[in-house]
Parts: sequence; structure tokens; C-alpha cells
Amino acid sequence: MDFRFDYDAVVVGAGPNGLTAAATLARAGLGVLVVEAAATPGGGTRTEALTLPGFAHDVCSAVHPLGCASPVFRALDLEGHGLVWIHPPAPLVHVLDEERAVTLHRSVAETARELGRDGSAYARLLGPFSERFAALAEMVLGPLRFPAEPALMARFGVQALRSAAGLVEARFAEPAAGALLAGLAAHAMLPLDAPGSAAIGLILAAAGHAVGWPVARGGSRAIAAALVECLRRDGGQVLCDTRVQSLEALPRARAYVLDLTPRQVVEIAGAALPSSYRERLRRFRYGPGVFKMDWALRGPIPWRDPRCAQAATVHLAGSLREVAAAEAAVHAGRVAERPFVLLAQPSLFDGQRAPDGTHTAWAYCHVPSGSSADVSALIEAEIERFAPGFQDRVLGRACRSAADMERYNANYVGGDINGGLADLRQLLFRPTPRLDPYATPAPDLFLCSASTPPGGGVHGMCGYWAARSVLRRVFGRAAAPTFTKS
Repeated sequence: MDFRFDYDAVVVGAGPNGLTAAATLARAGLGVLVVEAAATPGGGTRTEALTLPGFAHDVCSAVHPLGCASPVFRALDLEGHGLVWIHPPAPLVHVLDEERAVTLHRSVAETARELGRDGSAYARLLGPFSERFAALAEMVLGPLRFPAEPALMARFGVQALRSAAGLVEARFAEPAAGALLAGLAAHAMLPLDAPGSAAIGLILAAAGHAVGWPVARGGSRAIAAALVECLRRDGGQVLCDTRVQSLEALPRARAYVLDLTPRQVVEIAGAALPSSYRERLRRFRYGPGVFKMDWALRGPIPWRDPRCAQAATVHLAGSLREVAAAEAAVHAGRVAERPFVLLAQPSLFDGQRAPDGTHTAWAYCHVPSGSSADVSALIEAEIERFAPGFQDRVLGRACRSAADMERYNANYVGGDINGGLADLRQLLFRPTPRLDPYATPAPDLFLCSASTPPGGGVHGMCGYWAARSVLRRVFGRAAAPTFTKS
């Protein structure tokens, strides 16, 4: 430790990216402090009693394909630090209408068998990415750089840079396959005719086949707890209930790493940054918000189609046309009359979420940025449509509008849980075009939030790459990344 400084590095924000950055730096032998505004660490990986005592609800993220696939989570050995992944029988069910649902199975071949004439086209599209998913994940979960496997990355890029609607129309003839991919692509919160909107759909589908869509036993807080345990075992510290108003209020450190979106970076660290860079951060664009609901239930959701009970994640979405219409409405500044509803039911597979015989569920839909509209009736109507009697099983409910989401976490600007709009430009260059997107013009100031590559999701990779930048630029460590478990 250099005694001119209190710490080698101070990380602001204890979301999964901030904690991953801190754990990576501590693993490298640095003295690290994490400062968090909330009473507990976790960011998008918190679990709380939002409805009734004894019911554990994930406040934001609940199902974690990219967490299970994360190279840095494996390297940090989060499972050795208490994290347990629970895998439902199926990663995902997509409900087409009152009579039909389609399942994304772990097996590409089994999924293809549900897709009729499009089965072989689906297998040709997803098979190569699923079979080589570990290599693909290491390449896409990071900044732009020369790929380790150029042929695989080129094959992925050709499809990923297309619009989801264009990819579906070119590949599939029947509704089921197109609807399944459309629902997956809609996680990006983009219009489905936007270039690059296919990317997240392909990654999530391939992850479902390769690693599944698991939940964390005991709730998503278990991911944060494992990261904190990993950090503390290597000597790092976490300070909660401390809101940072400016860099000057922080302890002296050789490097500061901000798990904040550009708006908060300008507010807290603007004086340390050149005006031209501040202006580029101010031009960073945020995406739509979400309206989220949580329920305590007297029993499991009474699905019409029993296959819906085989997955922790259910898309209440309909056809490609219906998904596209819902997302287009949101980007036009309207609440969709028939929203695309993403529903999670983790207590079906994790008995720690609710008292015996009862269950939890959550769902959200996309809404215009900053909306304070209450769309709970629309969400419950969609669930009731596919699960008659659902509302009779509700013991308690909690709701958060997009505006409420930002009040809960300032990083969710306008209710955007993805850290910024992931259109083609900001998918490739976020938050601004730079050779090292994690480094700022200030030599001791770095960014690690979901507003940096690879963007939203609980995977910690934004934090990992930011830590590598700190190690290289401030401490002169080798830049080559390694995901070897210690």
C-alpha cells in the first residue's frame, strides 16, 4: 500500500459490476473500498420482502443466463463463495396464444422439434452458437477487440447485426420460431426492426441451450453476497449507507471506479473531466423504462398450458407481430394496450422464496421512459388470459412504475434497467467511442457500469474489464485478460 493514499482503489456503487471490479482488483492484491448509497450491496441483485413477511422477492433481476455463463463469475468461483444455481426443467416458455406455447429446451434438437417446418432452420441458426457458447461469450461480453475465434465471431456478427424482425422473416416460415426469437430479442428494449436488435435474442437463446436460465437459491441477493464474500476474503471492504455527492468526499486513492451511468458520472465527477468528454456523456441516450409487479400467491400460477410451470421465465408475448407492436408503442411514447410481459416464478424451483404452500412471482413490461403510469391492470389481465384464476391466488402485490424505479436506484434513469439504450451505435460504442471505453480522460477515473461494454445484464463483465483497465493504466500490470479460477 502506498501510504500517500488510503486505498489503491475506491469503487462507487455496489451493483454486480462494481462488486466484480472490486473483487478483481482485490484478487490482484490491491487495497479496495466499495462505497454504496443503499443500506445493502447488490444494485440489481437485491432480494427483499416487498409484499408480505416471509416472501422473498427479487427487486430487479431474477433469472440469470448471463450470470451462469459469466467468465468472470466462474473465475472468481462464486459457487465456492456460497452461490447455488437452480436450473428449472426448461429455460423459457413463450406463450403464443390461449391454446399454444413453445418451449426453449436445453437441447437445440428438442426445441427444434416444437417448431414444425422451421425446426431445421432454427437448429442451423442456434446450433453453432450453442455448441461454442463458452468461446462466444468471452468474445461478446466485452469491448470491441480482435476476436479470439474470428470465424465464429464473424458468423455471429452477420446475424446479430440484423434486425430481429428481418432475421425472423429471412429464416422462418411459421409463427412459433419467430415469436420465440422476437420475445428473446425484446429483452434489449429496442424496436424489433432496429439494426442490431437480433443480437441479444441470439445470445439469450444460445445461453439457454448452453447453460440454462437459472435462478439463484435464496434470491438474487445470493449473487451479491458471493461477490462481497469473495471481495472480503481478499481484503476488500464495503461501506454502505454512504451516498457520494462528489469525488472530493471520497478517501484518497490511486484510482476511482464508478459503477454509475453517464448522468451520475457528470454530477459526481464532472469537475475532473474535460468539458468535451462531459458533453459526450451528456449526449448518452437512455432507453425505455419498466413497470414491475411482485406478488405473494396462495398457490402456483394456474396456467392453462402446464408446460408454463416447467420454466422460471415465461414470456406472455404472442406472435412476432404482437411483440413488435408492443415495443413500437413504447418507443413512440405510448403504453401498449397489449404489453409484452416478462414473468418469473422462481419459487416453483426454490423453496426458500415463500412459506410452505405459497409462492412468489414477478413480472414487468416496457413503458416509456420516466412514465409514472400504473399498468398493473394490463399486466394482470395478460396473466389472467393465460392463467384463469390467477388474481384469486393473490395474497399481496407490490408495484413500481418507471419513475419509481429511478427513485429506487439512480442508475435506472427513466426506469431503464439496461444502463442505456442498446441500439447499434451504443451497443458497439458505450458510453462514448474510445479505444478503452472504461478509462476517462482523467488518469485516475474509470467507469464500470452497464453503460460500458457489454451493457446490461447480471454478468459482472463491465466491472471485470474496467478492473483490467485500472490494473494496466494505473498499476502497470499485464493487460492480457485471464479467466483462470484461482
